[in-house]
Amino acid sequence: MGNSESKGNFRQAVIDLTSKQSKLEDADFWGQLLSQNSTVSAKELFDMIPSGDIRNLRETSPNNLATLCYKAVDCLTDARDKMVPATDHKKVINCVRLLTRIIPFMFENEQWRNFFWAPVPDSDSTAKPVPLASILLGCIGDLLFCPDFTVGKLPNGDGPENLTNMDSCEYIWQSGVGFTNKTIVNATFDMNRTEILKLLLTCLSEVIYVSDKDENRMRWLRRFASAENRHVLPLFTSLLNVICSYDPVGLGLPYNYLLVSDSREPLVQVALQVLIVCLDRESQPSGDETGYVDNFFINYLSRIHREDDFEFILRGMTRLLNNPLQSSYLPNSVKKVTFHQELLIFLWKCCEYNQKFMYYVLKTSDVLEILVPILYHINDARNDTSRVGLIHMGVFLILLLSGERNFGVRLNKPYVSKGNIDIQAFTGTHADLLIIVAHKLITTGNYRLQSLFDCLLTIIVNVSPYLKSLSMVTANKLVHLVEAFSTPWYLFSSPEAHHLVFFLLEVFNNIIQYQFDGNANLIYTIIRKRQVFYQLANLSTDQASISKSLSTRKGKGAAADAASKTPQSPTTVTPPPQEKEKEEEKPILDLNEGPNLQFSLAATPNIKSMTDKTADWSKKSSETPEENWTPTQEWVESWKNKLPLQTIMRLLQVLVPQVEKICIDKNLTDEGEIIKFLQNGTLVGLLPVPHPLLLRRYQANAGTNHWFRTYMWGQIYLRTTDPPICTLGVDFKLKTVKLGRDKIRLELWDTAGMERYRTIYNSYYHSAHGIMCVYDLTNERSFENLENYWLKEIRNNAPQNAVLLLVGNKADMEGERKVEFDRAERLAKRIGVSLYEVSAKTGINCDEAFMDLASAMRDRLLVSNMHSDSDESDQFASAFHVDGVIADEKLINGRSSVSINCCGSAPSPTFV
Repeated sequence: MGNSESKGNFRQAVIDLTSKQSKLEDADFWGQLLSQNSTVSAKELFDMIPSGDIRNLRETSPNNLATLCYKAVDCLTDARDKMVPATDHKKVINCVRLLTRIIPFMFENEQWRNFFWAPVPDSDSTAKPVPLASILLGCIGDLLFCPDFTVGKLPNGDGPENLTNMDSCEYIWQSGVGFTNKTIVNATFDMNRTEILKLLLTCLSEVIYVSDKDENRMRWLRRFASAENRHVLPLFTSLLNVICSYDPVGLGLPYNYLLVSDSREPLVQVALQVLIVCLDRESQPSGDETGYVDNFFINYLSRIHREDDFEFILRGMTRLLNNPLQSSYLPNSVKKVTFHQELLIFLWKCCEYNQKFMYYVLKTSDVLEILVPILYHINDARNDTSRVGLIHMGVFLILLLSGERNFGVRLNKPYVSKGNIDIQAFTGTHADLLIIVAHKLITTGNYRLQSLFDCLLTIIVNVSPYLKSLSMVTANKLVHLVEAFSTPWYLFSSPEAHHLVFFLLEVFNNIIQYQFDGNANLIYTIIRKRQVFYQLANLSTDQASISKSLSTRKGKGAAADAASKTPQSPTTVTPPPQEKEKEEEKPILDLNEGPNLQFSLAATPNIKSMTDKTADWSKKSSETPEENWTPTQEWVESWKNKLPLQTIMRLLQVLVPQVEKICIDKNLTDEGEIIKFLQNGTLVGLLPVPHPLLLRRYQANAGTNHWFRTYMWGQIYLRTTDPPICTLGVDFKLKTVKLGRDKIRLELWDTAGMERYRTIYNSYYHSAHGIMCVYDLTNERSFENLENYWLKEIRNNAPQNAVLLLVGNKADMEGERKVEFDRAERLAKRIGVSLYEVSAKTGINCDEAFMDLASAMRDRLLVSNMHSDSDESDQFASAFHVDGVIADEKLINGRSSVSINCCGSAPSPTFV
């Protein structure tokens, strides 16, 4: 009873904050708001402080918001100064959660972002002014190492007199790198650490609210990672050890995670997120005078050198990365972790900042324990547009590793399939696995992966000189890629399309020159498919042939476009086994014909900017302008004459007559006998002089740094939704509607405001079953943006079976109407959707709109399920559940007076 009354008082205090009456001098009011007798859970606190209230407070009562922020920070500093007595534990956690809630909304506004960097009022005028951000970050660091609050007492019972002078290196959270003392897992400490780390992550998230050209976008991190923070080393060590020591399986008992709560998993997840954010690096602005140039988190990571520490880190990473691949006879009996994308980012940073660690990883076959889960994830995500970033991340990591000779050598270890990776069965090595997955990404992935083609082929080029024996399946895949990329229409389609053929020919040349003896399967496949290479060598270069190839392809493309307009099942149909066996004969996806979509990621860095060496054939063509480009005879001849076909042509010249002769003389029809003959053959003295090996190693550059920062924050944002630590204009709500005997639970994502920040909305589109596109009846520009921009975005990004509903808001303001009903109705009829005019303020038609949307989604999903053999049928349990609706929060609350305009802002460039 008392607990509910306390929460009611808290909610009333929040409401009072937005009143016109100033609360600045009311000590009782602030005490009621900040001194709660019971801990309010993060979800409860977020529910009691809706986003609309915070934005309203920010706009109408800025003094109250500023005072709230000052009071909350004062509460933390006072508790810190008193060593956080047990009586203040709940109050401190409540203040931490309160700041975690309100700070993102302050970051939405430029003036409020600068608020944290202004001197605190009433501070000692004789001392150097200290901004609020420095006070808050210092307090966060101290609280993370507070005895009896976030860490235990020392074994000898001695403790510090105060937190400001304590040696926090004695209180590292977990044994491991640089700390061998035995530690005990304490659920309360873990929970407190998690909440404080979430607040820290919120503070560091300012970077996603500002332009990448803003020199102050990383000032929070620069301050926290500088020498001013005396806790950098113990915090870095604590985060690293907590992550790498975590074992989600534990004792290995089936279903044990369902019986015993795991306090470590939430801590590990947020610790991993904080660590990768703190390892973000960027060049310091010119003329910097702050003294925060060095990032000490990166400094300490780069200085790790003991092999025992490397083993500890690598063992922890491989254990967590391989967790999703673990299988058992009992379904779902093993706990699965879901932070593999953050782990890959962390692995990248370890390899980039600590070369000794990367060399240690490549020293043994343990690198394959990293490679296999990466290949599993990128293969599993190849057709999922919401996981394109994961594929990029995995490919970039493999590219980084492939620049070292040891990686190619380790790939020769035999691969034993456990059935985890959905690829064609084969018997071979890890090199076969790598090439088969790369082939599948290129041939059956979605068109957004086109920018990765050169990266994938660069990886294969880098490892090719060390591949001792490729399987027949892999040999067919490689030749199929040459066949696909050497078709005239593809070669003439863009200024750099021919680069892929050069990469592939370099692969064949490397294997023939350096690994001929063990690769009879590949030699046999080259002989069998020799026409592919003959046609490439005899490629017509005259203008008439070029025009004919392109016009023929355009005709086929038009037919394909017409076919694509035919209604199709929204589910993916898995080809039968006989089709899978012929997968290498499928045509490459026509990626150039897909729509040019903006994705949530930054532009993929060009392979030339990512590697340190460039082949001669790519230097001149890289200067060819893309705009208004058309292939000419001179252009084709400029690169055709450089095609490295000499080695392959010499091989065919020598071996084809020999193979034909032995087939006639011995009447051979079995390819196995021919392969045995090739295994005993030799080309010593017959091939051209071996060319020098060209390993393309990764080089750090601004483009990849920006890409990784974008990808990293995208993952953090998407994975911290319950409750969210960042706003970006998105709120999450649940709403249950009843249709007949069916209860449908709708998970509602309010994307209002996203059009201002233009951030990672595509992932929301991808999983949506229904979309409410809301415009403002009193704002004509809002409707124009809806008609000219947002409907196209929905068409390009949403699933085919998603239900769309047009909603005109502010129906209660008829006198100020700018968008007539007839005009909106014509648009709705043209695109074949329903139209509702509602009022979020009075609730007019809000329930009707949701009921209509839920009914349409249910009917469409049921129809899809009837025609699908996929696992999506699991969605239809006895309690009917429909999830993933994008909507406007106002329509849920009904009476909310907060004005949010989903289509009101002009489309602006994507932030990431």
